[in-house]
Amino acid sequence: MAKYLKYTKNFYFVFTVLFITWMVFIDSNDIISQFKLRSKLNELEKQKEFYQERKEKIQIEREELLSNFELLEKFARERYLMKRKTEDLYVIMEE
Repeated sequence: MAKYLKYTKNFYFVFTVLFITWMVFIDSNDIISQFKLRSKLNELEKQKEFYQERKEKIQIEREELLSNFELLEKFARERYLMKRKTEDLYVIMEE
């Protein structure tokens, strides 16, 4: 027991223990916060990857629409309810 008491009187040992305790539990950048931030970063990277894939898909669809007039007309009719002058348009709403 006297062997352990000798270490507690050493300034460097006490300072090191206090410093490690401070860094692990008390500081604003403690280990728990670092784990939370790491998980948030991973989640945001997954979202970034999802949105990049979605962006590529939309760009491909856009190029396809702009190159094909029939698809552009179909898109305008379905999405924006556009019609020709000689046509009647009926919108059926499902409840």
